[in-house]
Amino acid sequence: MKSNRILAICILLISAGFLNAQTTIYDANRWMGSDLNGTARFVGMGGAMGALGGDITTIGTNPAGIGIYRSNDAMVSFGFDNTGVKANGASLDKFHGSFDNAGFVFSTKIGNTTALRFANFGFNYRKMKSFNRSMLASGVFNTSQTVQMANMVNFDSYGDFDPFTEAALRSDDAFQNPELPWLGIMGYNAHLVNPVYGKVDLENPDAEPSFDGYEPYFQAGDAVSQSYRSKESGGIHSFDLNSALNFYDRFYVGATLGLYSVNYDRTSEYNEDFTDKDGKGHGGYTLGNDFWVNGSGVDFKLGFILRPFESSSFRIGAAVHTPTFFSLKERNTAYINFDLNETTRGITKPYDARGNDTEGEYEYKLITPWKFNASMGYTIGSSVALGVEYEYSDRTSAKMKDLDGYELGQTADIKAMMKAVHTLRVGAEFKLAPEFAFRLGYNHITAPLKSDAFKYLPVNSMRTDTEFSNPGATDNYTLGCGYRGKSFYVDMAYMYNTYKETFYAFDSLDLPGTKVTNNNHKVVLTLGMRF
Repeated sequence: MKSNRILAICILLISAGFLNAQTTIYDANRWMGSDLNGTARFVGMGGAMGALGGDITTIGTNPAGIGIYRSNDAMVSFGFDNTGVKANGASLDKFHGSFDNAGFVFSTKIGNTTALRFANFGFNYRKMKSFNRSMLASGVFNTSQTVQMANMVNFDSYGDFDPFTEAALRSDDAFQNPELPWLGIMGYNAHLVNPVYGKVDLENPDAEPSFDGYEPYFQAGDAVSQSYRSKESGGIHSFDLNSALNFYDRFYVGATLGLYSVNYDRTSEYNEDFTDKDGKGHGGYTLGNDFWVNGSGVDFKLGFILRPFESSSFRIGAAVHTPTFFSLKERNTAYINFDLNETTRGITKPYDARGNDTEGEYEYKLITPWKFNASMGYTIGSSVALGVEYEYSDRTSAKMKDLDGYELGQTADIKAMMKAVHTLRVGAEFKLAPEFAFRLGYNHITAPLKSDAFKYLPVNSMRTDTEFSNPGATDNYTLGCGYRGKSFYVDMAYMYNTYKETFYAFDSLDLPGTKVTNNNHKVVLTLGMRF
């Protein structure tokens, strides 16, 4: 982790654009990837339908899958999920309902003997990613967020000890000063970082004592009781327009234009209460943050499915997804409430530092990595369908830019702290009768970030949310069932999603990570009609 911090300082030296950037690599990571979501059939088979096709959700994975259709199709899907987060023995479970998926396919038969047999067109809306989650974590540690506050007002953008003046921090327009960190200003106003002056020169008693920078309210030997609570909501919504062609009933090719809408809200409170080495409490504070993001994106997907042997149902498929080009706008507000002990720190009263000054706004562009998908499918008569799929996306190649197209310093952080993501999907469908099917599926998605990644706020950041999490690998286990009538069909699927992460309330080598376990359950219901 120390080496990554050294790298961040080096980035400051070489990246002029970084100084005005407020977003972080954790924001960038949030907009990459997707949940296992779509029709209940797609979810029940673990999403492993890239080579099998014949499902509207494949518009967003392998666009050639729509070429399998020989009739029109229209469907809607609803989701019901329970998100469970457990950290240090504290658990929060929330139930959510959502409208997850709606789409249609128009299938046009060209001929039985022509090379081009069908030309199909489709549209699909899918809630590609859900951010609905609540979290609660607490513990007692021997370090404090006030240390990070002090560091932000003591060091310049090059990592040199160069404290900001008290006059600058207490100024009425401090929050409009592009050089000052908002977290440092708030910490100073709340007396959580305090100026340190040298001794008076006895030979020159009229001289001003030297200004030696700022010290945190936290002192060596303090035990700090910390607690964090947050609520997140929103999602990434995809709107896919597709065209696919069927040649000889053996080769299928398709293309999809993907349009995306992003909305994300997070409200959080972080609290610290201090106890000195003699066991006496000397106050505490609460830092509250509200963070919103809205934006849009676009990408393009191209794929094919090939049945290489005329006498066999075996199929292979492949698809490539261009980077998604996101334009995003962040807004943030913050406040501090504190009540510190005047006998130990000289503070005379509680203070509420909430105000309209602490409202920041920042816009940037994110270019996600290319994505490559390979799949195989096999059917046994009309009774069994088997699929396996592999997907690769190198997140170290993502880029963050300002509105003028200049690359931000976080791009180098992405390269240093993110990883390539590998996704494996397998699924099977068994027909218990011509009308009834049973399905099973599994996903494994590798961790997107290195375990020693951290969240760096530049010394002039408007952001005051210091928390971050490094997630591990994700596993999805699914099962489902379905009924197919002459035209009407209904499918249902259950998914168990689980992953672990290491949570940090702020950036400190002395702060041990909190182990968090996420266990999520989801039920998807799809109603559809083929005609």
